[in-house]
Amino acid sequence: MSKPVKQIHLAAHFPGVNNTTVWSDPAAGSQIDFSSFVHLARTAERAKFDFLFLAEGLRLREQNGEIYDLDVVGRPDTFTVLAALAAVTDRLGLAGTINSTFNEPYEVARQFASLDHLSAGRAAWNVVTSWDEFTGENFRRGGFLAQEDRYERARQFLTATWELFDSWRGDEIVADKESGVFLSTPTPGRFDHHVSQFDIAGQFNVPRSPQGRPVIFQAGDSEEGREFAASAADAIFTRHGTLEAGRAFYADVKRRLSRYGRSQDELKILPGVTFVLADTAAEAQEKADLIRHQQVSGQTAIKLLEQLWNRDLSRYDPDGPLPDLDPLVGENTVARGRASVRMHRDPLAIAAQWRALAEAKNLSIRELIIEVTGRQSFIGTPAQVADALNEFVQTDASDGFILAPHLTPGGLDEFADSVVPLLQERGVFRTEYEGETLRDHLGLGEPRAARGDTAVAS
Repeated sequence: MSKPVKQIHLAAHFPGVNNTTVWSDPAAGSQIDFSSFVHLARTAERAKFDFLFLAEGLRLREQNGEIYDLDVVGRPDTFTVLAALAAVTDRLGLAGTINSTFNEPYEVARQFASLDHLSAGRAAWNVVTSWDEFTGENFRRGGFLAQEDRYERARQFLTATWELFDSWRGDEIVADKESGVFLSTPTPGRFDHHVSQFDIAGQFNVPRSPQGRPVIFQAGDSEEGREFAASAADAIFTRHGTLEAGRAFYADVKRRLSRYGRSQDELKILPGVTFVLADTAAEAQEKADLIRHQQVSGQTAIKLLEQLWNRDLSRYDPDGPLPDLDPLVGENTVARGRASVRMHRDPLAIAAQWRALAEAKNLSIRELIIEVTGRQSFIGTPAQVADALNEFVQTDASDGFILAPHLTPGGLDEFADSVVPLLQERGVFRTEYEGETLRDHLGLGEPRAARGDTAVAS
């Protein structure tokens, strides 16, 4: 029996909060004007994408004590943007990253339930923790929670919000005008939740929303992240450099689902990827090289190298060799608030790998940084990119993709106009939305009952 053809899931990542964005390109627009969000969202909806995704940054990042301004700095409040987009879109899912370390379950549950109502069932929550005291200083919680306590708080946070979402069954509002009866029970939304991090009780004041709960996303490839995705997430954002790596990750995470009583269809695996299109493969590669050099200028290359070396390297030539000295290892970092610092858990070992790679390929600092910081990218003609995307999905390396264009706000236009029609012709992507909610778009059923042993990892 032949394997059924899988449908591809597509989402759009609003550019920003990383150096994928080329804000200096003449075609780039504002990162904060509402018109930019509207343009990208409407392009994604016109192309029948599943959802639009917003990342988050709770503090401006620094390097050597100065604001790091080589990528986008600043982002309007997530809920404000998504609620506004709900009014100018009809079907597109609206996914936002909200931190569990510096918020409260009641507040976040209320905001997501409200967004789900305002959007008629299109809300999604990317659950993250904050790992650094630097960000916590904005919330007067810097140094208050140890790392292991932050993760425990996050686990309890998600469980608490689920209890709040589920505190309304959905049939409490009668609103019978003849009898004057509005509620079927005098105690809707009752909750009583007492754990080490949260001691809350009362009545949740937002009735059950169209999806019951927002779709839950999680980002991360760590062991903890994989286990959380298998236990509680509806989708996981990943990052892989090769088709083989994607297949290995896909198989590993999907295998874990059965221990939580879940089927493989209950979790979507969606790598974050970039794309470059042109009329020929050669032109696309030339264009991709230009974009990468825009993303990693000589100045940016030195800054990114400093994040691993934990030293001021401003005197080094980005077109020259790597420094002879080793990285400084310790708690103090020159790049406060950047996730890359946490990723470099063994700076000496990573530096040795980078030196070996630079020597083997005769790479300068800038050339090395371009190579080691790139994410999965699909480069070629529209037909070639459509074929490559489809191969990933049909061979179980992913269930779809979160596309991160390098330009705001028009970076998705060409993909929507050239690649999407080819995927539709191949019968692997929808031509029209078939459902109303984001759960419908992703092929997810009703949310399962909340679990008391939910795990969360950053």
